[in-house]
Amino acid sequence: MENYKIEIQNTSNPDILKFEADRFLVNHKSYEFNNIDDAKDSPLAQALFHLPFVKTVYIAQNFVAVKKFNIAPWSEIQNELKSKITDLLNQGTAIVKDKDQNEKIAITVYAESTPNPAVLKFVANKKLVLQSIEFKNIDETKDAPLPQALFHFPFVKEVFLDDNYISITKYDIAEWNEITLELREFIKTYLEEGKPVLNKEIKRTESKKATEKPKSQADNSKELDSVSNQIIAVLEEYVKPAVASDGGNIMFDSYEADTKTVKVILQGACSGCPSSTITLKNGIENVLKEMLHDKIGRVEAVNG
Repeated sequence: MENYKIEIQNTSNPDILKFEADRFLVNHKSYEFNNIDDAKDSPLAQALFHLPFVKTVYIAQNFVAVKKFNIAPWSEIQNELKSKITDLLNQGTAIVKDKDQNEKIAITVYAESTPNPAVLKFVANKKLVLQSIEFKNIDETKDAPLPQALFHFPFVKEVFLDDNYISITKYDIAEWNEITLELREFIKTYLEEGKPVLNKEIKRTESKKATEKPKSQADNSKELDSVSNQIIAVLEEYVKPAVASDGGNIMFDSYEADTKTVKVILQGACSGCPSSTITLKNGIENVLKEMLHDKIGRVEAVNG
């Protein structure tokens, strides 16, 4: 199995750091352990309490958070703690021994419209994926059980997942008012039964048809020129949140310095949306021009 990768994230509490994993650690519950006896059902948490600066351990879907005693600043201990958590996970240390992990859980799913009339967004009350991923057809769902199941509906054309929602693109053979309830109930039941959304071994790919992107498009920033890195930073901070709220995603593709042209990839509700051209010109292009001035000439979508 591929080793766990851990990233350190600050929190609003200066005494607490999050150690975020690249995959889910527990299914649906959150746990808080205040001492080593309290953590009898979590071998991982018990191991962490052997470190003298660990005061409280929190475990949630894809992260371990630690509250420290004030005997040392984070700058002196955070890398040690990161290595400890990474080693424990990669050694197969049990995270939580909880029989309730496999029990049926209460899930709510609601449907939300998007600017694209062919796409509806189904939002759940739990995180579904850690990284956005798009499927254009059933052949791309080998390691994606939920998207594969959705493609068995004859009216499902494309599936896009990100965070806690699924954007579904339909064929014209059906109207949303005829199929929304059926899809919503199917997704709700599927999640309540604890079935996997994606298989743990699903691999990252650079394919533009089924792209599981890194958490930050800047992950490969060292390979890009300075302007490309600036474009990615603007997209991440100013464009992505708005696009995600509409059930879509935008990814940086390339920057041509000679023509000052930025090419992006549109996913989910943004792909094929009738208003995508307006969004590109009046939204994304204007934002980039305002931020980067004469470095940007125009923005084009390579798939829209």
